[in-house]
Amino acid sequence: MAYYRKLGRTSSQRKALLRSQVTALLFIGKIETTEARAKEVRKIAEKLIALAVKEKDHFETVTVTAKVPKKDKDGKRVKSVVDGKKVTEYEEVQKTIQKDSPSRLHARRQMLKVLYGVKQPDAKGRKMVEVDMPKKLFEEIAPKYVNRNGGYTRITKLGLRKGDAAMLVQLELV
Repeated sequence: MAYYRKLGRTSSQRKALLRSQVTALLFIGKIETTEARAKEVRKIAEKLIALAVKEKDHFETVTVTAKVPKKDKDGKRVKSVVDGKKVTEYEEVQKTIQKDSPSRLHARRQMLKVLYGVKQPDAKGRKMVEVDMPKKLFEEIAPKYVNRNGGYTRITKLGLRKGDAAMLVQLELV
């Protein structure tokens, strides 16, 4: 008995397909696919969400001092002349950062093995910025499921596909 569905693809194609669908599900919240694919995607997605729920609060907040270049009103670096050379001026800034515990760092790396990078337009819509999917899992998705023991996804049947009569379903986060 097989432990997974082969979906009529080679192992590398199957892995890429499932990774892309899991990433889309977690980024958008729902996807439309065939029933067999949805059942495989559900297995992977639920494991990732369970991992995020378990490691959600395992971090410490640390204040660090960082050197940041001074900038003028136009956003350009301020430079001064020292010994005949132009040198950028720096100022020290206090920043608070989240330092992951070793178990959370391991969970983040396990998630990155499965999830693809996602890009979306920035606030101004000018350039594409990379979305940190493990951060989204820890901060947005996991808090919704803290009091829930599994069952993070729902499969809803939509009907048969016109071309090959495959059962189409909608897989969504509950």
